[in-house]
Amino acid sequence: MYRKINLFLQRFLKKSTIFKTLFNISPMYRRTSGRIMEATEDMSRVKVRIKFSWKNVNYNGSMFGGSMSAATDPIFMIQYNELLGGEYVVWDKTAKIQFKRPAKQDVWADFVVDVAELDEIKQLVAENGSYTFFKSVNLTGKDKRMIFATVEKEIYIASREHYKQRKAEKEAQKVADLN
Repeated sequence: MYRKINLFLQRFLKKSTIFKTLFNISPMYRRTSGRIMEATEDMSRVKVRIKFSWKNVNYNGSMFGGSMSAATDPIFMIQYNELLGGEYVVWDKTAKIQFKRPAKQDVWADFVVDVAELDEIKQLVAENGSYTFFKSVNLTGKDKRMIFATVEKEIYIASREHYKQRKAEKEAQKVADLN
């Protein structure tokens, strides 16, 4: 549903405007206390702020780790989807958050994907059909001097053809196992 809305709106607005606006009004994302503050036109950089408020204070008076995790969860996956285009399938496989110190202020995350990285991914997917890698982002104060947590995501990217073929093979194997 979101992909269809996005494609329709791209006729009238920039990808970055659509991304920022839809995320910031989406009820599921709003509940994380995260907000998209900036997004480059090509989606190669996205800046998120997680506001410290009564909505996400934990028992010890610092920011609830679930807010940090949830506010950062979908960003890389959507960035790669937008940057690579419809020829690829992108999925998050795992997520890990390592807390470094309690956050008692707004927390910021700067998601960056560079062109060289995209070229490498395209090459590896062309050679192997799919590629899985780890990407991390630090959650910092606004001045970036203090790191409160590091989120590491395992991301799976495949060519659409490879993904469909693997899916069909798995379905065939399920049917064979039932017989």
